[in-house]
This record gives sequence, C-alpha cells and structure tokens, in this order.
Amino acid sequence: MATTISPAGVEMIAGGVTSPKGFRAAGVHCGVKAAKRDLALVAADRLSSAAGLFTTNAVKAAPVLVSQEKIQSGVAQAIVINSGNANACTGAQGLGDARDMAALVACQLGVAEEFVLVASTGVIGSPLPMAAIRAGIPRAVQALGPEGGADAANAILTTDAYPKMAAAQLEVGGVLVTIGGMAKGAGMIHPNMATTLCVLTTDAAIPGPQLREALRKAVDASFNCISVDGDTSTNDTVFCLANGMCGNAPLVDHDRAFDQFSGALAGVATALAKMVVRDGEGASRVATLIVRGARSSEEAKRVATAVMTSPLVKTALGGGEPNWGRVMAAVGRSGAGVHPERIDMWIGGVPVVRNGIAASPDLAAAAAAMRGAEVEMQLDLHLGSGTFTGWFSDLTEAYVKVNAGYLT
Repeated sequence: MATTISPAGVEMIAGGVTSPKGFRAAGVHCGVKAAKRDLALVAADRLSSAAGLFTTNAVKAAPVLVSQEKIQSGVAQAIVINSGNANACTGAQGLGDARDMAALVACQLGVAEEFVLVASTGVIGSPLPMAAIRAGIPRAVQALGPEGGADAANAILTTDAYPKMAAAQLEVGGVLVTIGGMAKGAGMIHPNMATTLCVLTTDAAIPGPQLREALRKAVDASFNCISVDGDTSTNDTVFCLANGMCGNAPLVDHDRAFDQFSGALAGVATALAKMVVRDGEGASRVATLIVRGARSSEEAKRVATAVMTSPLVKTALGGGEPNWGRVMAAVGRSGAGVHPERIDMWIGGVPVVRNGIAASPDLAAAAAAMRGAEVEMQLDLHLGSGTFTGWFSDLTEAYVKVNAGYLT
C-alpha cells in the first residue's frame, strides 16, 4: 500500500503540525495518565482561518459540543487536547471543564477564549481531573515551539502503538505552501467520520468557508474511507487551521490553485488515515478495497462499507484465507444495486470471481496474496461509473484482548 496519495506537484515531506510557517506545538505529561504525555497544544502565531468536522454520533463529548460552537466563527488560534479521558457523558460539569480548558489556554497565550478549540480522547464517563489539567496547561504553553510537533503527536495517543504525522509541500501561484498534520486512532474506526482526533495546519491563505470545503473533501477521501471495527465514538474531531503566513494570494476562487491545495490537503489526510488502519488494534494485515462499476460513487461506498466492516471478511483477512464468498455476501446485503451475475473480483490481482461465480477452482495464488502484510481487493459491479477506494484492517484475537480489558 502506498504511503499516501500524491497529487501532481505535491511532495510529501517528513514533518507534522509545525512544518508550516508560524505554528508551534507541545506535548507534556500532566497527570491524566500515569506516566505518558497526555496534554497537547498547537498554536498559530496569529489568528487563523479555522474549520472542523465532528462525530456523527448522537452522543457527543463535551469538547465536541464546545468546539462545534466555537468553530462557527471560522477563525481560531490554538487547539488544546488531552488524552486519557474522553470528557464524554459527563453532563454540565464536563461542558464547564471543556470551556475551562480553553479559557486557561487563552489566558496563558494572551488570546481571546473564543479562539481556542478543545478536544479530548480516552475513557468515557469519568470527569476530567481538572487539577492536573490546570497544572499542565502553563507547562504546555511554556514548552511551545516549532520542534514540538512530535511531542504533541505522542500526547494525543490512547491505544495507538505509535504517533501519526505527515506533511506536504506544493507551489500555489509561485509560492511554496506547506501542510502538516497529526492524528490518533487505532480502534473504533468506521468510514463515517472515523473515530480519531486529527489536527491539520497550513500556512496557506484561505478564508474559513473555502477551508471548510477543502477539509470536507479531504476527510471524505481519507477518514471517511477507513475501517478497523465498524464503531464510531463520541469524540471524533478533525480540525484545520490556516494562518496565511506563506504569503500566497488568498484561495477564494474554485480555480486550479484551490484544487491543488485541496488535493494536497487530502493527500496529508489520507497518509494519516492509512497510518490509523495500519495501527488498528490487534491488526496483523491491512487491505485496500477498490470498488468500481457501481451505479454511483455513493453506491460504491455502500458496497465497500459492507465489505470493510464485515466481521467474516475481516477474520478471513486475518487468517489469510481468500474466502471470496464472504465478500460476495457482504456486497449482496449492502443495499446497493447489484446484479450478481455481473460481478468480477480479484485478490492481489488474481481473478477469483468472474460473472458472479468462481473464476477458478484453484485459489493457491489468491491465498498467497492474502497472506501478505498488505492485500489489494478489487470488485467490478459492471453497472455504471461509480468508484470508491477504502482501507481496512483484519480482525484478530488481539483486538478482543485489547478491548475486553480497556476500562479495567
């Protein structure tokens, strides 16, 4: 599987949220967790255009509700995130604590409270240990710096095995624009605003409404295309800040420059989303699923979602077994329009289904492909021009062990 999608003229570089000009970050240990970094801060040197997308779960964590309010202005300057506690299902106290987190950061940075966004991740149902948060925020502000991106990426992790960072550069109107990002996520990942926290930053000049449109496109092509276990959480959040410090002409029109920027933003988001899948709880291998020939792209996604979230397909992937019948069954129950007698399927480039029936009784080559660390599956419905590409991990005993003891 490629590391990321690289649109024409976009170069993926090593880096993260502090790669663009005018961003600083920090990650410190404040005591929400026993020993690991648990408080992250990302700050722009000046007021920035801001956009955010949030969980579709009806049960929303306090920081989600607070940040949904704040993001309506289309501007922000800082983002504070704690891990180890979701601040979800905590009622009025949780809302007050989320607002206090933003207010404490604002006071320390000398900015207005409405320009500080907030997010949390961790166990649901317990009040935030605000004494620890209050002690940690001044230390996080003091630690802010252009080299702090890796510390921030580490501070937002929960069951993740490793931090997730990506960055890209492109020329827009002769000006070098940089985009950076960090994300967390390993479980509760589903292609509907996948459970994750993600912060994207850029030094491009782009107004809030256009930034939101570009972010929506980026998330639709990345975090809305991955699956680990079919669950969605209470805290899903993707933020993007654009401070305009690279000096490009503002991206106000839907022209080539806007399309270039949108493609690069999607490239960074896709790189991060693929890292989330690779780090899926208990995952031993990952698959790329390409669906084409659907009546529409929406129906192609419906088919892919049914396949990617099927426990039977995911356990077959875990066992390295080319059980294409499980895939066909998932396609059939997806709700999309299909004609079984037209469906073709390939595993690792090996044809396993032709016109809805076995392409060959010999599955040795497909089995060899299924045993690789990365597997490509293709489906052609032969009904139209709709396409969708998604990424998913297998389901193993290790996933059960992680989640059977998550709370205790």
